[in-house]
Amino acid sequence: MSKAFEFTIKSLPFDENYHPADNTRATTNFANLARGNNRQENLRNALRMIDNRFNALAHWDNPARDRYTVALEIISVELNIDAEGNNDAFPLIEILKTNIIDRKTNQRIEGIVGNNFSSYVRDYDFSVLLLEHNKTQSAFSTPDDYGVLHGKLFKSFLNSDAYKSNFNKPPVICLSVSHTKTYQRTDNQHPVLGVEYRQDEYSLTDQYFKEMGLQVRYFMPPNSVAPLAFYFIGDLLSDYTNLELISTISTMDTFQKIYRPEIYNANSVAGAHYQPSLKHQDYSLTQVVYDREERSRLAVEQGRFAEAHFIKPYQTLLEQWSAKYAA
Repeated sequence: MSKAFEFTIKSLPFDENYHPADNTRATTNFANLARGNNRQENLRNALRMIDNRFNALAHWDNPARDRYTVALEIISVELNIDAEGNNDAFPLIEILKTNIIDRKTNQRIEGIVGNNFSSYVRDYDFSVLLLEHNKTQSAFSTPDDYGVLHGKLFKSFLNSDAYKSNFNKPPVICLSVSHTKTYQRTDNQHPVLGVEYRQDEYSLTDQYFKEMGLQVRYFMPPNSVAPLAFYFIGDLLSDYTNLELISTISTMDTFQKIYRPEIYNANSVAGAHYQPSLKHQDYSLTQVVYDREERSRLAVEQGRFAEAHFIKPYQTLLEQWSAKYAA
């Protein structure tokens, strides 16, 4: 990494007392839950859902389904920019780290880093750059080198001393499947990840994460109603323990039930040929309040923030660094 760029990692517990930091992206999913009159009840309900889901999946030697609890940390990554005599810090990425508390053995087990993924630069790419590009196109397309800078920044973070000194394994990011694609159920089944689905064509998000060095597989865990998209490096099925995988599934399956109830809290299970739909009407709501309209509106505002405070001021420096960067 150029000496002009260095990464700083900060950690904050995500619990019922969580308050978003001033530089947290307002659209970050966990920040959305922690605002308003119902903030503490929201957080308690979400954390209880995560623990219940974990214990349902980690059912062996767990007859009362209460052996484990998941402790979450919000990992904030700042990019420190030393340019033109100024030392600025830009809030680059926020991810989640899972930790597993075994009440039977009083052991704290390290989970997986990644899970949720938030990025100002991604907001810029999706909510500003992509929209402006397509205003002048007759058919939908992506700009040249779309996602390349963001991908190089992410890969540089994973290769940094900051990442290696804090985390033992590569990240796993777990997102909703695309409502524009159709997924086919396969015969492959994992005891924790569940039934694997495949698709013939990657979504825009899949392609974007490929630029970040991440491949994708789609699995529908036991007692879920739709597959999740798992983005990872290496071998998802053998590089992580069952408890590590369960910590990601329980966390992100819970969040998706809150954010995408039409898909992940539907009252019917995905079939062999499955196309998700946000217009699906037969679903249940959780007891967690989530403002999805606000999230969409703020994504544009935060994309503009990235443009004004990162992309434009450091455009020359970023272009020079990107041209020289070798993965």
